[in-house]
Amino acid sequence: MRIVLLSGGSGKRLWPLSNDTRSKQFLKVLDGEQGQTESMVQRVWRQLKHTGLSEQATIATSKPQVEILRSQLGYEVDLVVEPERRDTFPAIALAAVYLYSVQEVSLNETVAVLPVDPYVEESFFHKVTELEDVLHESGAELALIGVKPTYPSEKYGYIIPQQSEPQPNIRYAKVSRFQEKPREAEAAEMIEQSALWNCGVFAFKLNYLINLLISLELPIQYEEMLKQYGRLQKISFDYQVVEKARHIVVTPYEGYWKDLGTWNTLTDEMSTTIVGKGVMTNSTVNTHLINELNIPVCVLGVSNLIVATSPDGILVSEKEASPQIKEVLKDSTERPMYEERRWGCYRVLDYTRNDKGEEVLTKRIIIEPNKNFSYQYHLKRNEVWTVVSGQGELIINGELRSLHQGDVISIPAGGKHSVKALTELEIIEVQMGSELVEEDIVRIEMAWEDILQNCVNWGKTR
Repeated sequence: MRIVLLSGGSGKRLWPLSNDTRSKQFLKVLDGEQGQTESMVQRVWRQLKHTGLSEQATIATSKPQVEILRSQLGYEVDLVVEPERRDTFPAIALAAVYLYSVQEVSLNETVAVLPVDPYVEESFFHKVTELEDVLHESGAELALIGVKPTYPSEKYGYIIPQQSEPQPNIRYAKVSRFQEKPREAEAAEMIEQSALWNCGVFAFKLNYLINLLISLELPIQYEEMLKQYGRLQKISFDYQVVEKARHIVVTPYEGYWKDLGTWNTLTDEMSTTIVGKGVMTNSTVNTHLINELNIPVCVLGVSNLIVATSPDGILVSEKEASPQIKEVLKDSTERPMYEERRWGCYRVLDYTRNDKGEEVLTKRIIIEPNKNFSYQYHLKRNEVWTVVSGQGELIINGELRSLHQGDVISIPAGGKHSVKALTELEIIEVQMGSELVEEDIVRIEMAWEDILQNCVNWGKTR
């Protein structure tokens, strides 16, 4: 069996902590095994390791999330990267073609597709492995996992199985239909008919999807699929595949499962009510404060709230009203003010644009020990770096030198540069130019060992 984890989307349902690059699955607010905080994706990857599935797993993601995935999971994780975001069917198709033409996975192999952020017990992943046998026993095109509901929720979609007499040793049922987020009374009626919550987990034989791509006249070679990816229709896997499948079965899961997609559901699983600098009075009940800013926040005598602060903004909301944030901010085009990268993180401190279109952007950059930037240059901006703390090595246009607290470095447009932190390195970076975007980066080398080969004085400074 091969596992495909879907991690391509962006979202604002957990704004201001989530943004276009730091989606909900990357927020470090859950308790880890060693007492540290961890994100949803770190938790799921840890569970996959414990259940022996991580070596068969591939994460299908988008370009903006590659850096943060590398930062949180490391370089051993297998990634398939969409050239652009085009919904779940193109993403799954790209992953299937990758498994077939690059990994040379057998067409008879079972592929299970999961969201990257389910909040479940490890028994859930043992249930995922059963899908291989379910496909074999049923002869179905698709096999799904449905969660046995604990209450008639309006938040989830439902899978309604066909009614039939129970048969011993049969662990699946044929799917009759699907229902998206019904009213509570309707949900209660469906539960009486053995309806299950749709948790977005399904499996198929690889040849099923490869043959479908052939019928749609789409490429089944990975490099060609990447070239043609922009012409694939933006459509969900549900609409393109599930609704057209003739034989779908579902197997029930009776363990703990929860979608932590909104502030009110996420805070239910947090062990502390305060994250970051802040205080709350004893008269404050069922309120959570998550503060990413370096200033204190006081919450006095108000209950049932979520108070969240980050460089992207400040949210004060009743917990039940918090899901409305996605709709409220649907037209927002603000750039992310905080990003986590493979080498560390940065926070935007200030941004201005004058009448002539000239922009100035100030960042606080933290580079972790023994991590480095790529060897790169910019076309549309100049940069000035001020080293606040730490030690490192700097390369500009092939010249290697040491970097210390108090150093000020000017990097003109077109200047090739990189830096490696020897200790944790904090830099204040001021960008000046006509278009200050992350896309204005031309990368030459990534690994420090390869970057050093570009230095004319390598070894002379040591």
